Amino acid sequence: MRYYVITAIALIADQIIKWSVAAYMDIGQRIPLIPGFIQLTSIRNRGAAFGILQNQRLFFIVITAVVLVGIVIYLRKTYREQKFLSCALALILAGALGNFVDRARNGEVVDMLEFTFINYPVFNAADVFIVTGVIMVMIDTIRQSVKEKAGTGTMPPGQSAE
Repeated sequence: MRYYVITAIALIADQIIKWSVAAYMDIGQRIPLIPGFIQLTSIRNRGAAFGILQNQRLFFIVITAVVLVGIVIYLRKTYREQKFLSCALALILAGALGNFVDRARNGEVVDMLEFTFINYPVFNAADVFIVTGVIMVMIDTIRQSVKEKAGTGTMPPGQSAE
């Protein structure tokens, strides 16, 4: 149950941020948060990451629904034994749900976070949750791989048995 609470809190935060940007900023408006580093930039995205596949609303809704079901099923299988992985899945679930809600309701996603020190697409809190969750899954996968190698008697590269 705690992982669904994590999902709910992250989803609510994402939706409040998106609502605030949509309600109080004009599209294209920029507000520096940390000058020279990050700013709020109100834009709408009808596509996926980096603006690819624009105007494919039905495609994204169907794919996201399948992914959401898969995450919930996998989360139900892992939540007792794999707490770190379950937390990662909860974050991915929250981010996917946040963008799903936007696409289903409005046909577009509200993006607002822009790094100004590099040329990087504008993104939102849901994207941050997804990326954080994916990084955590990668960390968990590496940890499991190291544990399995240690259990079989093979040492990770660079270590000796002495």
